[in-house]
Order: sequence, then C-alpha cells, then structure tokens
Amino acid sequence: MSMIKGYRRSNGKFGIRNHLLIIPTVICANHVANRIQQAVPDSVAIPHQHGCSQIGDDKERTHRLLGGMGKNPNVGAVLLISLGCEVIDAKVLKQEIEEETGKPVEWLDIQDAGGTIKAIQKGSELAKSLFKEIEKVPQVDVPISELILGVKCGGSDATSGLCSNPALGKTADQLLNQGGTIVMGETTEIIGAEHIVAQKAVSEEVANKLYAYVNKFEKEVERIGADMRGGNPSPGNIEGGLSTIEEKSLGCISKAGTAPLNDVLSFAEEIPGNGYYFMDSPGNDIECVSGMAAAGVHMVCFTTGRGTPTGNPIIPVIKITGNEHTAIKMIDNIDIDTSPVMKGKETTEEAGNRIFETVLKTAQGELTKAEILGHQEFSISRISISL
Repeated sequence: MSMIKGYRRSNGKFGIRNHLLIIPTVICANHVANRIQQAVPDSVAIPHQHGCSQIGDDKERTHRLLGGMGKNPNVGAVLLISLGCEVIDAKVLKQEIEEETGKPVEWLDIQDAGGTIKAIQKGSELAKSLFKEIEKVPQVDVPISELILGVKCGGSDATSGLCSNPALGKTADQLLNQGGTIVMGETTEIIGAEHIVAQKAVSEEVANKLYAYVNKFEKEVERIGADMRGGNPSPGNIEGGLSTIEEKSLGCISKAGTAPLNDVLSFAEEIPGNGYYFMDSPGNDIECVSGMAAAGVHMVCFTTGRGTPTGNPIIPVIKITGNEHTAIKMIDNIDIDTSPVMKGKETTEEAGNRIFETVLKTAQGELTKAEILGHQEFSISRISISL
C-alpha cells in the first residue's frame, strides 16, 4: 500500500496541508479577515457574501460550510472573525470546531474589539500566535487508505468525456482498491445519466436517495419556470462540442470509476467512511469544490477541456485536461495533459496512472499550479432569498 505524508490531528484524522484558516462569520467581517491574512501571509482567509439576513436551511447551509471548512483536517488552527450582530453564531462555531477536532480555535468580535483598526491589530496578534502553534505539528507517514479525493469537472468539452474523465476514473479505481475514498458531486451534471449512477448503489435505499436529489432539483427548475438548458450545457460546453445535458452527464459520471456507490450525502455533509460517495451539490465549480472541502475532502482532481484556473483556500486542486490546445494555451494552470490518449499514444489506464502519481506527490506536499498561483476561490451557494 502506498504511503503519504500527513499532519495527524487530535481527533485521529490527518491532513495533507497545515493551514491557519481565518473565517469571517459574516460579510461585514471580510475586510478585517483579509487585513489579518495580509499581516500573516502564511494564513488563508475565506471572505464570502453571507452570514446575515438568512433563515432556515439557508442559514444552516452557511453555518455548515463555515464550520466544515474549519473542521477540514488540512486546517491546523482557526481564527473566527465576527461582527457581533449577525445570524451566524461564532460562539457555537468555535465550540463545534474545538470539540469535534481538538484543534486550537480563537474568536475575535469586531464590535467588542472596538472597531476595524483595533480588531485588525488584535486579530493579527492572535493569528501569529496560532501560526506558531501549528508550526510545531510534525509530518508523519500515513497510508493512502486515509486519503479522501474529490473528483470534479468544469469547463468541459468533448475531450472531457472521451479522455480526461475516463482517465480520472482509472485513478479513482486505484485509490479505492487501496482502501481510499472518492467523492463525486454536481447533481445538475448527472441528469440524464442518474440511472447509471444509481445502478452502482449498494442498496435500493441509496439509489432512491440519489433519485430524490435529482427530482428535487428538476422540480425547483420547473417551479421557477426556467429552462436549465440556458445554463447547462453552458455556452462554452456547447462550443466545445457538447450538445445535450445527457451527453455531458455520460462523460461526467466516468470520473468515479467502477466501484459501488456506498451512499448519497447532502451538501457539505461529512464523509462518513471509506469507499465511493456522491454528494448533492450545485454544478457551479467553486460552490461544488467548497462543499467538498467542507465535507472533509483532502484534495480535488478537476478535469477541464476548456480550461479553468480556480482553486480552493485549504485543499489542493489538480487540473487535468484532455484537450491539447488547452494544455498549451493554459500551461500556467494545467497540471496534467491526458491528450495523448486522444491520439492513441497512451491508454486511459496509463493516463490514470500518471494522475495517480500526481495525487501521491501532491499528498506528499508538492504544490499544484493553482496553489502556486495563489488561487483561493471560495463560495457558498444560497437556498432561499434574503430577508
């Protein structure tokens, strides 16, 4: 079994990165969080638009996303920045992260601190102290069976379904054969092929959960009187040779390989064990990857025919293309070019092996191009309207 490097956390989980994460609980705290991050360059911040004027499931989603980011084992310590009057309760978030992970968590309230300048000053001191604490955490060898890998596609074209997605499926099979975990998302992008995914389910109950999420999305589109074909396939997908959502979906689902589907999870729900899982999530690239990170995924393999530069604040994102022109044009962003498969110069198994080797190197600490370039995109999808 392959071994990788990791940081063992107090709750027994391990991470392949050791980030100090600064979490604003509300949009009003973004500026302070960003200024603290600038004062402590080795930290990462996740500014967002939400945290206030939210109710019900919408509020709970924001809470779950922020808490999940803090709980992700790639995070060594957390600094929460609140304003003091928002609906997201920083005290509850702090307690949840501390109790479930054992990692150090500090909380600073801007109103209590006396405003922006004082909050930045105090927050910078807290962040520096936390960073010194996590610098002491040693790297240890861990089996690859503990790795949780997200598989994602975006900016797809015809080469995605023909080449890069099937190759990534071979990688998924390799990881699963060594006891690891795969998470696939994007409910909107299995439509028309959901029956094929459901056929892999370990039980009728799991299959029905998958169908329920797809039906829920379709009914919502019908309720608002929209036509999803206006956005999926996207104009770029169509220009790249994908004519229907079914065609796109058939290529999309090959990323997960051939293993049985263990369960279907709600958005950003914590991954419960090893094996293959499907997570209900939007097709939007950044929202989907953010949900995976909040669910505990260690890294994401992201196929893209058209090319996309996006990354994530706390998990490495490996960019894979099957389009030779994209690999050349976007060489700064693409980690792996699987286009030799399209020319018959490489098999999908061989391309999958190359992806797997990159997964191992990334888990050992090698930076992806998105990490090198500083891509730290983060987004929380909304459910309901604001008050």
